[in-house]
Parts: sequence; structure tokens; C-alpha cells
Amino acid sequence: MDLLLGVALVLGVMILVHEWGHFIAARIFGVRVDVFSIGFGPRLFGWKRGATDYRVSALPLGGYVRMAGQDPSEIDSANSTSIPGKEKDKTYAPYPQLQALVKGAPDELMSKPRWQRALISFAGPFVNLIFPVLLLTVYFVTIGIPYPAYQDKPVEVTAVPANSPAARAGLRSGDKIVALEGEQNPNWEQAEKVLTKLAPNSKLSMEVEEAGSRRSLTVPVEQKDIDQPERLLERLFGYVPIRPILEDVAPGYPAQRAGLKENDLVSAVDGQKIQWWGEFTDRIRASNGKPVALDVDRKGQSLHLVVTPQAATNERGETIYQIGVQVHEDTAYKRVAFPEGARYAGLVTVEKIKETAGIVGKLFSGRVSLKQLQGPVGISRAAGQAARKGPLAIISLMVLISVNLGILNLLPIPILDGGHILLLAIEGGLRRDLSLAFKERFVQVGLVFLLVVFAIVMYNDVVRLLPIHS
Repeated sequence: MDLLLGVALVLGVMILVHEWGHFIAARIFGVRVDVFSIGFGPRLFGWKRGATDYRVSALPLGGYVRMAGQDPSEIDSANSTSIPGKEKDKTYAPYPQLQALVKGAPDELMSKPRWQRALISFAGPFVNLIFPVLLLTVYFVTIGIPYPAYQDKPVEVTAVPANSPAARAGLRSGDKIVALEGEQNPNWEQAEKVLTKLAPNSKLSMEVEEAGSRRSLTVPVEQKDIDQPERLLERLFGYVPIRPILEDVAPGYPAQRAGLKENDLVSAVDGQKIQWWGEFTDRIRASNGKPVALDVDRKGQSLHLVVTPQAATNERGETIYQIGVQVHEDTAYKRVAFPEGARYAGLVTVEKIKETAGIVGKLFSGRVSLKQLQGPVGISRAAGQAARKGPLAIISLMVLISVNLGILNLLPIPILDGGHILLLAIEGGLRRDLSLAFKERFVQVGLVFLLVVFAIVMYNDVVRLLPIHS
């Protein structure tokens, strides 16, 4: 049930939003819309308003818009210039010079100027890219801006990574940071803000207190630390107080094969007790691919499991070791007014667009493998998990998928919106229509390309679920 609900909410709604963008743009430019369907397949019920049949179809996974004249072979013959002897053949493939004579009704898509058709194609992806701003704004204003709950806690050191700048400067377990760059009694959020201002090869001044005794420390900040922003906080202040509780265990990865499950608490690695998530990830990174023994607490039961981390490459091209798990973080919320909620929603959406565009660029350059992409199986699984976790998880996934749909549909690949825009741009440059035969081949090439990519992604989706996957 969670799976079906998640897929309908996340993937279905995002596709419907995409089609709504095409629908609104078509109506603005006076294109007749014959069908606006919620879902695919046989019509269940609906109503007709004007020329449009608003319907609900059997498969509620998205929807579609059918515009009049969007297929050149189906333009309204009653409003077309007929060609003697060719009344039953509307493709006119042997007579491309005669295609200019084919003119549909004024409210058909092919009768509109190219720039209007391009905007109608662009409208779907555009709505996908702005919808997250609206969705997040409503959530932030009504519920609040989510943030990790640990950020409200004072910076108290419980453990420090070995060979880190903090350890070399003398920071140790039991220390409480009472002053940081002039900030008195900082919490973790304030400490993170201080880090955003750091420059390579600078120094971080702090005053710490232990058992009533105070001392001053200076922590050097090296370039290699700045280059690892995901680890900078723990290397300068000690491990962040996030318990090693698993939020997600990815199918097909070492953690799943070893028997780890969602909500497991990792209490020891190779016999050494751990308290924080950073300690756990450090041990996995340092394994060099060798088996690691884990002590796990699962619903009051103690388990002993062995996991073998696998090598991967991070964004910097470095080899890292991972097991395919995510951490559970307790979340707090900050109430904001509408302007602040809208501003933050815009920032989050822009960041997601940049991340997605970067991944697409790396796909085409070969720096990211198709194996890392999620297909329908992976998306369905993520949607089901989001439905179990609640509104924040659902909205986060909706934002991610909406941005992905927007950017991927703008790629200049035949059959996608970006491919239609490319064709219209070429025709605009040539100041003439391309032959229907060429357009058919163009679409066929795009269809074959997408089917091949879809098959590869689906194969990888299924393989991840197999216990023999490595």
C-alpha cells in the first residue's frame, strides 16, 4: 500500500504537473486541447468542457494532454488544402515540397507559429522546475524549515578523529567550546556558520572548558580540509552528535547482503565501541575493502554481522569505501514568514537544479555511470519509503523528481520536449519546414536511444535487488 501510494503521489503528480504546463501554454496560445487525462489507459469517467474532454483513466500514474493537430498526419482535413490524387495520404513523403500547402484549422498546434509551439513544449519542463518552489514555500510556511536537531545543541566534544587538525591542536573528549572566533557558547549551527568563512591555511581560535578549567586553542585549517566540506565539521570540532542509526539500506549493496536493516543501531566496529555516525563512517573508509565486524542493536536484540565495503569513486575522483547505508537524523523545524519561506524554497530549488544539471553533464562526459541511475523500480522503492517516513520525505522526493523531469525533458533528444524545441529552432534557422520523413526518422532515433537507456537502467535496477549483486 505504501508503495502504490508513494508512486501515485510522487511520480504520478509530477508527471501530471508536467502535462499541466503544456495544457496551460496551449490554451494561452489558442490551441484546442482535445483530451486532458489524469492517468493513462481506458477512460473511467470525466466531463467535457468546451472542446476538452477532462477524464480520469485507469492507470493513475501521471497523465497526458492531446492537442489538436499535434500529429501532422492527423490535422483537420476539413480545413486542409487538398492535393489531387492524394486525399488519403496525408504524409506526402514523396512530395516534401507540397507539405507547405498542408494547413490545419486555426486552433490546431501545427497552425501556430514556431515560437509558440516551442513555448508550448518548453512549458512542461518549466513548470517542473518552478513547482518545487511553490511546494516548498507552502511546506516551509505551514510546517517550518527543517534542519538537523543537533544544531541546537552546544558544541561539546565526545570524540575526536585521530590525526585531525582538532586532535593535533589538543581538543579532546570532555571539552566544551565556550568561545569560537568571538562567539560565546556557540551551538553546532553557529559553528557551521563559522566554517563557511574559513580560508585555506588559516587558523581557528577557540576557548574550551573542561571540569571548570579553561584553555585557549588554535586549530590550523589546511587546504585538504577545505576540500572535504562534508568532513570539515568533525575534523575541526570532533564528531557531530548523530547516532549511528540506519535510515536506509540500499538494495544490492554490501550492507543489505550482510543483513543490515533500517533502524539498526551500530554499537561497535571490529570490537571497538562507537557512539556517533562519524566514527562509523571513518571505520568503513579505513577498511580498504577488508571485512568489517559490526555489533548491531535491533529492537533490543544484539546481532553480530560482517560486512565487506566496496570501492567507489567520489566527486573528486578519489577512491572511497562504502556499504550502501544512510543515517537517520532527528529533525527540528524553524517557523518562518512567507517571504523567508519563499526565499529559502527558491534557494533549495536552485541548488537541486545545479546538482541535477551537474550529474547530467557528468553522465555525458563519462564521469558518472548509468549504473548509478535509478529507474522505475528504484523510484518506486524510494516513493514507498517516503510514504512510510512522512510528509517531509514525500515532498523532498517530489522536489527531486520534478527537477529531474524538468532538466531531462529539456535535453535536445528526439521525442523529448528539448528535441521538439531543437527541431523548431532548426526550421526557424532554415526558414522552412523539414520533411515529415526526416521528422519521423528523428523521432525514431530518439525513441531507440531512450529505449536503450531505459533497458540499461531497468536492468541495473533489477540486478541491485539480486542477492548475488556485487
